Amino acid sequence: MDSLDPDSPVAAAATSRPPRVWKFRGTALWGLFIFAAMFIGQVAPVLAIVIWRTGKIDMVEIDHVAHDGRMLALTVIFGLPAVLAATWLPVHLSRTPFKEYLALRWTTWQNVVIGIVAMIVVVEGWDLLSRATGHEVTAGFMGDILKSATADGVLWLAVLAFAVVAPFTEELLARGFLYRGWSESFLRVPGAIVLSSLVWTAMHVQYDLFFLGEVFSIGIVLGYIRYRSQSIWLTTLLHGLNNLAALIQTIVMTQS
Repeated sequence: MDSLDPDSPVAAAATSRPPRVWKFRGTALWGLFIFAAMFIGQVAPVLAIVIWRTGKIDMVEIDHVAHDGRMLALTVIFGLPAVLAATWLPVHLSRTPFKEYLALRWTTWQNVVIGIVAMIVVVEGWDLLSRATGHEVTAGFMGDILKSATADGVLWLAVLAFAVVAPFTEELLARGFLYRGWSESFLRVPGAIVLSSLVWTAMHVQYDLFFLGEVFSIGIVLGYIRYRSQSIWLTTLLHGLNNLAALIQTIVMTQS
């Protein structure tokens, strides 16, 4: 009669469901949901400010706000809680601990060193290629955004947004949620690295094709480091260091 007792171990084992991982289709659909949440979280504050200033959705004012360093930094920051909330839902439904599903764990110092060296090699290779081909080393619009943030006295906010918040937000989606599900689907690890890198690259539509190529190659490196270390804390660190270096480079070049 123990099996009829809801508090008995036998009944608990019979009614509990094992953890699952969203495979290819589930990961893709939930990934769209998470991306939509990030988009809304970032765009909603801009629309709210524009409507508050003008009383309507004014495209000229939207463009002005989008080039304002303070506002752009705030939109990036507002996107993080939206992504966290949207990611929590499918992970919760998978019955897997949040930290485990997204690989929110630390790794060895050996992996840290390997990751930093790999990032330096790739980024410096693209810098050399840009100089050899006469392409700009840093995106021009970033210089304008940092100038705006500096003029408003909120350069620290821009650094926080682009070197800390943005890397964590993007890693949660790309190397966290998307990689986890796709790596356990028919794509396996190589396909998951490539496809998550393509998605991550598509999130940077503000860049031209040259910079998109750089973003994709960095994504491949981060994907490999994610596989090797089983940690998105490390990929977030590497992503953030890369963004910080790019910010410093842009600031130096715009002031020289």
